[in-house]
Amino acid sequence: MRVGFIGAGRMGAPMVSRLVAAGHHVTALGRSSEKCEALTELGATAAFDQATVADGADVVIVCVFTDEQVREICVEADLTATMRPGSVLVVHTTGSPHTAEQVASLAAPRHVDVIDAPVSGGPHDIAAAQLTVFAGGTDRAVAHARPVLESYAEPVLHVGPLGAGQRVKLINNTLFAAQIGLVAEGVRLGSRLGIDEPTLLKALVNGSAGSRALSGIAATGSADAFITRVGEFIGKDVAVVRSTAADLDTDLGLLDTVVDAGLR
Repeated sequence: MRVGFIGAGRMGAPMVSRLVAAGHHVTALGRSSEKCEALTELGATAAFDQATVADGADVVIVCVFTDEQVREICVEADLTATMRPGSVLVVHTTGSPHTAEQVASLAAPRHVDVIDAPVSGGPHDIAAAQLTVFAGGTDRAVAHARPVLESYAEPVLHVGPLGAGQRVKLINNTLFAAQIGLVAEGVRLGSRLGIDEPTLLKALVNGSAGSRALSGIAATGSADAFITRVGEFIGKDVAVVRSTAADLDTDLGLLDTVVDAGLR
């Protein structure tokens, strides 16, 4: 397929590499000559503007860091206005379901489908084609984009209509932050009980308290070091889920307190 790509950074660059390796023709946005050169080395065609990226593409992927950047690209710069009818826009950025719905309202009269498709995993998962995608959208749109997404993701989970992907991802990250908070509190308890942190972490990963969060903390060496490494990403997503919950007239309940322990 012809794939347009915006956001070839820490997560996006390995996606571009996998797409090219899978045989897709990729045109990616590079806003500087250095970035364009890096994209060319990955096997993609580099473009300086998003209209060129979208021109003739079957699927356009947006993988930027913040929800605000998604709105700048897809709403203010009106990305879908340059996409062809029948194509699909995939938004990997974790953000508000309302943003996906706003983008879709612009895209619908142009016969462009939108999928909110936040991801779980990191660059190493992309390289191994084992990234998890939570996709929200119509059956047709997800089926159309699936061969592209499966270049770097397994599983690609269709979790419901537009916006469902963001809701599932935000819950996922809230639970992950809560698990980090629980481990951090466990480490503090261990200190008070005279158990040093490395010994405690090594023991717990082999017990019923084991989790992906605990394994990540143990591999990093300490709860504080792990929180420092992932805090920016998790903190951003937790802020979005709190805002989204407030918009829906609800809150995080008991998770709120535990999440705060994992973001200190």
